[in-house]
Amino acid sequence: MAATTVQVPQMPPRPGRSGPGAVGGRVYGIVREGVYQVGDMVVLTGKTLVSAVRPPYPYGIEFVQQFLFALRLCWFPMLLSTVAFGYEAPGLQAANFLVLFGALDRLGGFFVLASIREFAPFVDAVVMAGVAGTAITADLGARKIRDELDALVVMGVDPIKNLVVPRFLALMLVTGLFDIYALLFGIFGGVLATLVNHAPLGPFLATLLNNAEPTDLWASVLKTTLFGAIIAIVCCYKGMTASGGAAGVGRAVNQAVVIAFLGIFAFNYAFTQVLLATHPAITTIAK
Repeated sequence: MAATTVQVPQMPPRPGRSGPGAVGGRVYGIVREGVYQVGDMVVLTGKTLVSAVRPPYPYGIEFVQQFLFALRLCWFPMLLSTVAFGYEAPGLQAANFLVLFGALDRLGGFFVLASIREFAPFVDAVVMAGVAGTAITADLGARKIRDELDALVVMGVDPIKNLVVPRFLALMLVTGLFDIYALLFGIFGGVLATLVNHAPLGPFLATLLNNAEPTDLWASVLKTTLFGAIIAIVCCYKGMTASGGAAGVGRAVNQAVVIAFLGIFAFNYAFTQVLLATHPAITTIAK
């Protein structure tokens, strides 16, 4: 007998698995998940603010512990980062450019624009997110996968008031304080750049003080304080929603850092635009 050949019908590709429509489906899924997460973070921010001001206030000891923990964890990386960044980026690079025009004495005025307004707050936020923020995410993520957060809810303990609020307040406070720390050591980087170019410090300090306004200082501190709020909310959210065991905690930590950086960049852009629009006098560099 002749062998018969059975033709197996070819099924069309399933949407979202392969083919040209798969890329669009994945992009749509990523965007939708991102929108959902941003919405959840906004809701968490509102609940955190309400819990922070509504009595009772059982988070005093936890707030102090988190503040001291972030202080011990971040002071040395902050010192190294601000000195190195201030010395290299606005220091040596700007000094080499100004030397070409014989205007090295204007380096102090440039440091007001570069270090006080942008570089010092940026380095402050990066160190806080990369060091303290990851520690917060890992801590809450470990509690989540061990079901400790669910156990707190069963016992009638509010995780937001007892865990999120103290970390939120502590990170805001320590980030604002570290901005002053970053400014001092960032300007010290400019002093080093001036000395390396064999220039006197008098013109550097004179142009620095002539261009520095109180607006620059309070805006820098306010901006970094709000950076701390963004970092705290993102890291607490990713920690409290972690899943998948230890690997899931690692993914949550990576995602928290990336999302925190994106939030900082977006907020910094909006804040700077509003500041320059409402205070146009600070855009002029004095002699």
